[in-house]
Amino acid sequence: MQKLAGLVRRCADDYSMIQEGDRIAVGLSGGKDSAVLLAALAALRGYYPKKFELFAVTADMGFEGMDLSPLADWCAELGVPYIVEKTEIAKVVFEDRKEKNPCALCSKMRRGVINRRLISEGITKLALGHHLDDAIETFFMSLVYEGRISCFSPVSFMDRSGVTQIRPLLYATEAETESAAARLGLPVVRSTCPMDGASSREDVKSIVAAVSAGQADFHAKMLGAMQRLPLPGWAPEHHPRTKTRLD
Repeated sequence: MQKLAGLVRRCADDYSMIQEGDRIAVGLSGGKDSAVLLAALAALRGYYPKKFELFAVTADMGFEGMDLSPLADWCAELGVPYIVEKTEIAKVVFEDRKEKNPCALCSKMRRGVINRRLISEGITKLALGHHLDDAIETFFMSLVYEGRISCFSPVSFMDRSGVTQIRPLLYATEAETESAAARLGLPVVRSTCPMDGASSREDVKSIVAAVSAGQADFHAKMLGAMQRLPLPGWAPEHHPRTKTRLD
């Protein structure tokens, strides 16, 4: 956790993600990545020079068999207020509209529900658990499926909602989050969504795994390239663009 909290702090500093007095909610999906992010920010909360309040938020999609009580109990242990917004997104997407490609609509609806709830609570920053592998896969997806160079940004202001999305876990790899979640025994709630593990991202994950095999510095090279291009919002504010942030 000390290492991960350090990576989260470096990322937050490089992109000015946290300001004095911020009220930040972690989007707690039930997966390992968002759990690791919450644990890291909860640890950082105690010594970060800019004081901030920390919350957790989950959109209950309405899928049967999703038990969020382990997350609620863990948040109580951390002293982090936990917000659960109940929805009928699963019914709308899979029963009412019978979407053939439901992930995009589901994601859009989930973001809208969470953003509205956060604004009503006076929370204007949402921390998402995207790690470096997520960013690299998104980069490849844009190349393969759209023929363009693109990726989400470390910091994104959503002008329609007034919520700023931050991704403080971007300097950590998926292997690091998996290891941390296992060692710390973090609660993970398995998604019961029928599309879980069946998206086009899984195909790209296989491509990236094949490309990166045997390259110990693959993640550092990719991060450096994405920062130097730069992709919109990816050039660190406090470091030269040519500086790779995993060194």
